[in-house]
Amino acid sequence: MEFEEYLKSKKIDAEAFRKGDTLRYREWSGLFETMHPESFTAHKKFLINETRRRYLLKEE
Repeated sequence: MEFEEYLKSKKIDAEAFRKGDTLRYREWSGLFETMHPESFTAHKKFLINETRRRYLLKEE
Protein backbone atom coordinates (compact mmCIF):
# COMPACT_ATOMS: atom_id res chain seq x y z
CA MET A 1 0.00 0.00 0.00
CA GLU A 2 1.25 3.46 -0.92
CA PHE A 3 1.10 6.36 1.53
CA GLU A 4 -1.45 8.26 -0.60
CA GLU A 5 -3.72 5.19 -0.66
CA TYR A 6 -3.40 4.92 3.09
CA LEU A 7 -4.38 8.57 3.54
CA LYS A 8 -7.37 8.08 1.27
CA SER A 9 -8.46 5.09 3.36
CA LYS A 10 -8.31 7.37 6.40
CA LYS A 11 -10.34 10.05 4.55
CA ILE A 12 -7.42 12.48 4.46
CA ASP A 13 -6.86 14.63 1.38
CA ALA A 14 -3.22 13.79 0.55
CA GLU A 15 -2.67 16.82 -1.69
CA ALA A 16 -4.05 19.31 0.85
CA PHE A 17 -2.04 17.62 3.60
CA ARG A 18 1.16 17.75 1.54
CA LYS A 19 0.68 21.45 0.78
CA GLY A 20 -0.59 22.44 4.22
CA ASP A 21 1.95 20.63 6.42
CA THR A 22 4.90 19.63 4.25
CA LEU A 23 7.22 18.67 7.11
CA ARG A 24 4.73 16.32 8.77
CA TYR A 25 3.75 14.85 5.41
CA ARG A 26 7.37 14.01 4.56
CA GLU A 27 8.03 12.65 8.05
CA TRP A 28 4.96 10.42 7.95
CA SER A 29 5.62 9.28 4.39
CA GLY A 30 9.15 8.15 5.29
CA LEU A 31 7.97 6.46 8.46
CA PHE A 32 5.09 4.76 6.64
CA GLU A 33 7.57 3.09 4.28
CA THR A 34 9.27 1.38 7.25
CA MET A 35 6.12 0.23 9.09
CA HIS A 36 3.08 -1.95 8.52
CA PRO A 37 -0.04 0.22 7.99
CA GLU A 38 -1.66 -1.11 11.18
CA SER A 39 1.45 -0.29 13.21
CA PHE A 40 1.56 3.17 11.68
CA THR A 41 -2.09 3.71 12.62
CA ALA A 42 -1.46 2.61 16.20
CA HIS A 43 1.60 4.84 16.44
CA LYS A 44 -0.09 7.97 15.02
CA LYS A 45 -3.73 7.36 16.02
CA PHE A 46 -4.49 10.69 17.69
CA LEU A 47 -2.48 12.68 15.16
CA ILE A 48 -4.31 10.96 12.30
CA ASN A 49 -7.64 12.10 13.75
CA GLU A 50 -6.37 15.69 14.08
CA THR A 51 -5.00 15.60 10.53
CA ARG A 52 -8.29 14.21 9.18
CA ARG A 53 -10.19 17.13 10.71
CA ARG A 54 -7.81 19.60 9.03
CA TYR A 55 -7.57 17.91 5.61
CA LEU A 56 -10.84 16.01 5.25
CA LEU A 57 -11.16 14.25 1.90
CA LYS A 58 -14.24 15.41 0.04
CA GLU A 59 -16.56 12.60 -1.01
CA GLU A 60 -16.54 11.96 -4.75
